[in-house]
Amino acid sequence: MDIDIIELSDNKARFIINQIEPAIINGLRRSMLAEVPTMAIDYINIYGNTSVLFDEQIALRVGLIPFTTDLESYVLPEECDCNGEGCTKCQVSMTLSSKGPIIVYSGDILSSDPKILPADERIPIVELKKDEELVLEAFAKLGTGRKHPKWQAGIACGYKNLPEINILENCDSCGKCIGECPKGILIMENDILTVTDALNCNLCNLCTNACDIDAIIVQGKTNSFIFRMESDGSYTARNLLLEGANTIINNAKQLNEILTEIE
Repeated sequence: MDIDIIELSDNKARFIINQIEPAIINGLRRSMLAEVPTMAIDYINIYGNTSVLFDEQIALRVGLIPFTTDLESYVLPEECDCNGEGCTKCQVSMTLSSKGPIIVYSGDILSSDPKILPADERIPIVELKKDEELVLEAFAKLGTGRKHPKWQAGIACGYKNLPEINILENCDSCGKCIGECPKGILIMENDILTVTDALNCNLCNLCTNACDIDAIIVQGKTNSFIFRMESDGSYTARNLLLEGANTIINNAKQLNEILTEIE
């Protein structure tokens, strides 16, 4: 297996991964979407709210704010010594107190742990008019996307087979396929049909259908994939990928231990 990185930033990544089974690459995708723990507000006390939004609407908005995550300092509530009752090992206390006129943003939430902060400080919560106020206390806990979308660290994870486009020698350069390609990756250069960016092909095969002499062959490589992913900000794209892979490895170890005991 080898990986070629096409794009890598704090929140996004795109890479080619070769010599890997479809089940494994799909498992990695599902792991990042549903199995990697992330921090989100799970309990909230609203002490004062005179805004135009009901308490329930405020709670829903605050609950969906992504927070930076520290797996070294916190554990899942179900794995904590407190049995999920809530302690400094499994939850972080936060407060918010604002008075209008002002727009309240996620960055106005004060955390008791400087390592657990809103991933984006400019997420709007509510606009307070003159003399309106919002005062609340909240508790953030670790969870996984399997339980609720607010704990989904990977917000856009997908893959496709690596496209392979072959233009045969019998191509007569009629140009019919160029207008059919929705990605615009086919052009004519010096009366020769050319592919500009094969990686951008979506394997729709509209170009092959337009060709009357079957001079274009478009197919996806069986064990090679282009993987795209985006983090909600709770992890960097690199760390989310690593945590997704580690989750698969740990689950495989647990399964092996269970099967060993059965034998």
